[in-house]
Amino acid sequence: MAASALFVLDLKGRVLLSRDYRGDVNPKQAERFITKLNELEESGKVTPVILDEGVSYIYVQYSNLYLLAVAKNNINAGAILLFLHKLKEIFTHYFQELEEESLRDNFVIAYELLDEVMDFGYPQFTEPKILSEYIKTDAHKMEVAVKPPMAVTNAVSWRSEGIKYKKNEVFLDVVESVNLLVNSNGTVVRSEVVGALKMRTFLSGMPECKLGLNDKVLFEAQGRGGKSKAVDLEDMKFHQCVRLARFDNDRTISFIPPDGAFDLMTYRLSQNVKPLIWVECLVERHSRSRTEYMVKARSQFKERSSATNVEILLPLPPDAITPNVRASQGAAVYAPEKEAMVWKIKNFPGGKEFLLRCKFGLPSVEAEEEAKGRMPPIRVKFEIPYFTVSGIQVRYLKVIEKSGYQALPWVRYITTGGEYEIRMA
Repeated sequence: MAASALFVLDLKGRVLLSRDYRGDVNPKQAERFITKLNELEESGKVTPVILDEGVSYIYVQYSNLYLLAVAKNNINAGAILLFLHKLKEIFTHYFQELEEESLRDNFVIAYELLDEVMDFGYPQFTEPKILSEYIKTDAHKMEVAVKPPMAVTNAVSWRSEGIKYKKNEVFLDVVESVNLLVNSNGTVVRSEVVGALKMRTFLSGMPECKLGLNDKVLFEAQGRGGKSKAVDLEDMKFHQCVRLARFDNDRTISFIPPDGAFDLMTYRLSQNVKPLIWVECLVERHSRSRTEYMVKARSQFKERSSATNVEILLPLPPDAITPNVRASQGAAVYAPEKEAMVWKIKNFPGGKEFLLRCKFGLPSVEAEEEAKGRMPPIRVKFEIPYFTVSGIQVRYLKVIEKSGYQALPWVRYITTGGEYEIRMA
């Protein structure tokens, strides 16, 4: 599980920073890594984990640097990759920009951080806010000794003690992103919903939060599976603050939240999703060099909801000339850099249908035939506030703190278009 050493290299393989945690690898392993990486790049088989002669090389490239972890034992590659990304966040938090020059200017701080974030090859503290409380960039100017905050020495490493707010509030956004791929014949090839519970907390002290959802597993365990609408969530991933043992026991999401913004939970649903905004495109060729698109956009959600900031990208052939467009709603603009007509509708109520006609010319019929059959799909972006595809509901959000203050919880729902694509006929 443990990493043997960490290296920060430039693109030529020169070592800028190195920290040997276990003493079981040779410093020249960094040179071996660059040689092996160049070989894999030439063969087109580059992977984030390289195994060579019993040594594992796990790396992340960022800007003009490689963050490299080397290990001789059987290592958890996923955990170390996550750690390297966290290390990148820490360096960026301290130096604003993570690049060769910023590391050279801050060698002392960088080595202090390497000592704190990993111990004997095991990841330790990776919360930038907590680290910055006792590893300060201007520490040499301070006359008093800096004490490590309690967060480093207790079980809650993501929150400091002594936080105070005049107004205690919790904001919870339930954000669902719809990924959809529709074939040219109208059949749905892929559909899934990726959701996230995004929180912003402004709470004093060390509050305990409890969150309840309309979880299908919980409702069935309580014997009310058929009475209430419940959601069967898949691939649930939680922030480290959530007590997983408590969740496994009674499906209660119980946690001491970090201060500020964080993702409490992510989930996925692979159910068949009805396309929320359906787009049809009929192509008519009036002459050998003139083509017309007749586009119909229809909202397939309930009338009480409205989609906002709708953007429909209609691909045009790269050599399309003099496009002329008329839309029954919103505005359409030709974007040659995207090789598309961008149709924007600010407000798209449920159960409505809007039309667009687009005429354009092509320099030759050969160009039109070449374009036919290899046009990219229509892409749709949108936001539907106060609406979720899955039907997930926050049943309660309680905040308990020993001082007994009352906190105001605010919950908002929103559905957005993710990878939402409709292939053209």
